Amino acid sequence: MSARTVEDMQAYYARRAAEYERIYAKPERRADLSAIATWLPSQFAGRHVLEVACGTGWWTQLAAGDATQWLATDVNDDTLAIARSRALPARVRLSKADAYSLDEVEGRFDAAFAGFWWSHVPLTRLPAWLAALHAKLQPGARVVFIDNLYVEGSSTPIARRDGDGNSFQQRTLDDGSTHEVLKNFPTREQVIAAIGPSAHDAQWHKWTHYWALTYTTP
Repeated sequence: MSARTVEDMQAYYARRAAEYERIYAKPERRADLSAIATWLPSQFAGRHVLEVACGTGWWTQLAAGDATQWLATDVNDDTLAIARSRALPARVRLSKADAYSLDEVEGRFDAAFAGFWWSHVPLTRLPAWLAALHAKLQPGARVVFIDNLYVEGSSTPIARRDGDGNSFQQRTLDDGSTHEVLKNFPTREQVIAAIGPSAHDAQWHKWTHYWALTYTTP
């Protein structure tokens, strides 16, 4: 997987910022989103949280309510500008940071959250990225990932797969531009295998359109 693919993904999400949240308006997904919004904040109660790839802050506003402190990071100025326009709790700070350079984020945390980021990490980079995330966390930290399940008729069709097993979609933006977007749909077994046997109390949560994984670091 080339560095160009990652750069193209960053450029795509910058261009998509203004229309990013339309995906949450799909009628068939509303029940899932309501259930997740009820479940999610308690996962971080009393925690100091690092959020990776926060995008427009749509999930930040839902997840941060019970946390003690929350640092939401993203590499794109365009999406961060939308996040900054929200009436987020005072406990939330926003910072520009590359998800692949987490060593540059100051401090260590006792929780981490990444919503809809796992599916965009090239499979060959996933082990190193997880190791970098875990290096920012204290022992016993709470980790929560949320991402999409592939649902025929609701998900954008997969256009192709590469030799590493990554899948790609073709997406069109309002300006008419078409983009090839890396979007993986891992199974429960693949996700749990990726985090490794040292993760404690790994729990897979499944809704119709989404999955979540929760665990604690050793």
